[in-house]
Amino acid sequence: MTLRPVGRPTPRPPGHRHRRSAATALVVATLLAAVSTTATAGPATPSPRPGTAPPGTIGTSTAHPDAATRGSESAATTAPRSPTHQAARTSGVLAELSETTRLEDRRSLVVGDRAYAMGDATGRYPATGWHTRGEMGGFWSQPIKLLDGLWFGVNGAWLGKDVHAAKYTSGYGYQRIDYAGSLDVQRTDFVPDGVRATVVGLTLTSPKSTTVKLDVDAHSELMPAYPWGGTTPNAGQTNLPDTGSYAAGALRFRDRGTSPIPNAAPHDYTAFVGSSLRPTAHALGPNHRGPQDPAVVCPADGTPPPRCDDSAFGKGTGGRLTYTVALKAHRTLTLWFAVAGSDRGAADATREYRRAISAPEKLLKAKLRDRAGLAARSAVDLPGDRLLQQSVEWSKQNLADSVQEARDLRIRDVNEGKDYPAPVGTVGSARWFGAGFPDYPWLFATDGEYTAYAAVAAGQFATAKQHLRSLQQISDLLNDRSGKVAHEVMPTGDVYFGSNRSAGNTDETVKFPSTVALLWRWTGDDRFRDELYDFSVRNLRYVYRALDKDNDGWLEGLANVERSGMGAEKLDSTVYLARGLRDLADLAASKRDRATQQWATTKAADLEKRFETQWWVAKAFGYADSIDDPADPANDNRPIFQRHWTGVTPMEAVLVRPGRPDAPLASAEHAAIALDQREKPCYTGQFGLFHTGTGPTADPAGNPGPACDTVVSAVKSERAIFSLNTSIMAVAEGNFGRLGRDQQQVYTTGNARIQLDPRVWETPGAMPEIAPSPDAPANIDRPFTDRSMSLQAWGAYGVLWPVVHQQLGVDPELGHRRLAVVPQLPEGQQKIAGSNIRLGRGAVDVAARLAGKELRTDVRVHGLQATVTAGAVLPAGAEVAAVSLNGRRTAYQVVPTSRGTEVRVAARGSSSSLRITLR
Repeated sequence: MTLRPVGRPTPRPPGHRHRRSAATALVVATLLAAVSTTATAGPATPSPRPGTAPPGTIGTSTAHPDAATRGSESAATTAPRSPTHQAARTSGVLAELSETTRLEDRRSLVVGDRAYAMGDATGRYPATGWHTRGEMGGFWSQPIKLLDGLWFGVNGAWLGKDVHAAKYTSGYGYQRIDYAGSLDVQRTDFVPDGVRATVVGLTLTSPKSTTVKLDVDAHSELMPAYPWGGTTPNAGQTNLPDTGSYAAGALRFRDRGTSPIPNAAPHDYTAFVGSSLRPTAHALGPNHRGPQDPAVVCPADGTPPPRCDDSAFGKGTGGRLTYTVALKAHRTLTLWFAVAGSDRGAADATREYRRAISAPEKLLKAKLRDRAGLAARSAVDLPGDRLLQQSVEWSKQNLADSVQEARDLRIRDVNEGKDYPAPVGTVGSARWFGAGFPDYPWLFATDGEYTAYAAVAAGQFATAKQHLRSLQQISDLLNDRSGKVAHEVMPTGDVYFGSNRSAGNTDETVKFPSTVALLWRWTGDDRFRDELYDFSVRNLRYVYRALDKDNDGWLEGLANVERSGMGAEKLDSTVYLARGLRDLADLAASKRDRATQQWATTKAADLEKRFETQWWVAKAFGYADSIDDPADPANDNRPIFQRHWTGVTPMEAVLVRPGRPDAPLASAEHAAIALDQREKPCYTGQFGLFHTGTGPTADPAGNPGPACDTVVSAVKSERAIFSLNTSIMAVAEGNFGRLGRDQQQVYTTGNARIQLDPRVWETPGAMPEIAPSPDAPANIDRPFTDRSMSLQAWGAYGVLWPVVHQQLGVDPELGHRRLAVVPQLPEGQQKIAGSNIRLGRGAVDVAARLAGKELRTDVRVHGLQATVTAGAVLPAGAEVAAVSLNGRRTAYQVVPTSRGTEVRVAARGSSSSLRITLR
C-alpha cells in the first residue's frame, strides 16, 4: 500500500477514572472471564503471564481480581446464568487499556475475520472514512456494509448522548463502554470469528428493583465495499435503496436488485438486527438513528461539517425494537444483541444471525480463548523496556484484529476506478491481513509482505500463508499468469491497481519470493514452498522481461513512494529485487532447480557488485531515491536524491547468501553514515522517521526544517511519521547491531507510544497508520472523514521483528532444518527473554543476560527436528576469555557479522545453557 500524502484525503494513488459499583465491576469480570490456563497454545508456558501489566507500563491494565472469588448473576438472553458458572476458573484476565477523555472524538473498533464494526468510544456512529466518504465506519461483513449504526436508549435516554459515556476499554478481542447514569450500564462488543456478525452485550445493574424500557435503534446501509465515492461509476450510482421489515422479533433490511452500471450482477444483500428476547414493540421508518436523529449528512466533496451522521451516498432505512426489562435490586442482567448479514441472500443472513444470537456467551469465551492462545505465543520479558514488552503483546492482538475473509471474489480490473468490465474469473475464498481500518481493510501486496515479518515473529503463520495464496490466485487470474502481483484487491474481487496494463508496483512483485522464503524458513513447510514456487519464479522472470527496458538491471516502475520528480528506477525496488533474487535462489536450491538457482544467483551478484557505485550519493550521506529521470534523456542513470524514507531500505533488507553471514545490501561503511544521518532532526521526529526529510529544496514551499546535507531536492519535505517508516528504520538499526537508546530504541519506542501512551493514542492499544507529526495533526483533532487509519497492520513490523528476530536473535532456517538463536542485549539492558516462540510445529524459549563479565544464553527447543546453534553478540570491544555449554568448556566460532561479533556454539539436546566469559 502506497503511502499517501497527508492532508485532505483523496482516493489512494496507485501504488480520569470513573467510579462504578462493585457489582458492575463484577459483571465485567463475569462477561469477560478468560479461559483456563490449559488454553494456551504451544508447548511452553509463557513468562510473564499474558495479561500481567508489568511495572512502568503506560496505560491501564484491569484484572478484576474479585472475579475469582465471588459469584454474580448475569442474564444472557433467556438464561440468567453467568459464563463463569460454565467455564474453568483462570489465573488471570486478558489485558485491557482504558480511556476516559474525549471519548466522542475517538474511534472504536472490534474485528472478527468475517465481520467488524467501527463507531466512536461513546457508542455512537459518526460518519467515518474517506474512500466512500462517511461510509467506512458502521457494521461490515466483507464484502458489504450492513448498518450505519446501532444505538441503545434506556427509559428514553440515549446512551452516549443523554447518558454520558464515562470510560472506554479496549481488550484482547472485545471493547467495553461504561456509562454514568442512575442505572449502572455497560456495553460490551465483540465479533466472533467464523461468524458474519457483531455481538453486543448490554449489562444493567439497578440499586432497586425496577422495570426499564429499552429501545434499540438500527439504521441500515447495505452497500458493497466497491465502487468508492470517487470512482466511475461511484458508490452512489451502485447503491440501491434499502427496505426494512420486522419478523420473528428481529429487524430485517434488504438491498436487492441489479445496480445500473456495466456488467453488474443481481445481488441480494441482507442484514438482521435483534436479540433472543422478545420485543414488546417495534417501528420502521427512514430514520431511527437514536441520538443521531435528525442526521447531519456529509457532502460528497468539499468541506464537511465538524461531525456528520450519514453520507451523500446513503440510501439506508431504519427500525426500532423496544423491550420491557425487569431488574432486581443489585443484581446484574446482561442482554445480548446481534447484527448479522450476508451478500448471499436472506437465508444465509438468517443462519449467520442465529449462529450469533443462539450462544453469545459461548462465542465470547471462544474469542477470549483464541486471543489468550495468541498472547501465549512469543511472550517476552523485557525488564529494561516494559513499554516495548507491552507493545509486543498488543501488536500480536493488532495482527489478529486485522484478519479478514471474503468468498466468491469476482476478479476484474477496474483500472483505478475508471472501468467496470466483466470478471475474468472467480476466487472461491480469500483470507488476508487487512491493511488498515477503516479505509483499507483490503488485500494489499505491499502491506502483506511487510506484515508477514511481524506475523512470523508472532507465530501467526496461517494468515500470512493465506494472504500469499490469495494474492497468487487473484494475480494469476487477473494477469493471465504473467507473474505480476496485483497491488490492491477489494473483497468484491475488484482490483483497483496492479494489472498487466498498469504501471506497478514493481516492489511488491519482487518482494513476493522473499515472503514465500520467509514463511518457509519459519515453518519448514515444503508443501507451502512447492505451492507458490512456480509463481515466485514467474515473479522475477516477469520483472526482467517487462520492467527493464534499458537492460541495465535496474527495474522501472512505481514503488512505495510516488512523488513528482522521481526517476523511472526506484531504490526500494532495486533493494528488494536483490533480496528477492537471493531468496529465489535459496528456494530453487531446495527444489534442486539448478537452472533457476544459477539464473537468480548470477543476477543478484551483478546487482550487488554495481549497487554502491550506482546508488550512493556521498554529499547526501545516503542513497539516491531513484535514478533515470524520464524528463531528461541525458540523465543516463544520474542519481536523484529527495530524502524519502525508502532511502533506509538498503540497510533494512537482508540478503541470504550461501557461505556468508546474512547481511543487508548496504555496505557497512555506507550504512553507518546513512543511519547516523537518518537519526538527525532532518529525518527523525518525536515518534519516528519522516516520510520525506528536510533540507534544501527547489520546491516553492521551501524548507520548514533543518538541513543536514547540501543537496537541493526538487520536492518539499513531508514530516509525516508513518508507522511503517519508523518500522523500516527500527529494523535497519537492528540489522547493524545499533540497539542503543539513540538508535533502534528511538523507533521501537515511537511505534509503541502511538499505540500505548494515553497522551498519544486515539484508540487504546491500536497502532495507527500515521503518528502525530509536524505535517500530520493527530487523528483525534481531525474530522472523522479526514483521518488516517486508526489501526494499521504494518506497524507491528517495527515491534515484533526487532524484539523476536534481532534482540532475542531467533533466526530459523527450518526449510534446511536449521535454527540459530543468537541474542543481542540492547544498550543499557541486562536481561531479555522470550518463550513459546513458534517455529513450524514446535517452539523455542530463549533468555539472554549480562552478569558482570559473563554473557548467558539459555535456549530450549520444543518439538523441532533441527540442528540448533546457540550464541550471543558480544558487546562492542569485548573479547572472549572462555566459553562453556551446559557447564563444560566447548569449541566455539567467532563470526564477524553486520550486527557485530557473534559467538556461536553447536547446541546439544533440547536445552542449552551457554556461558561466555569476557576479558
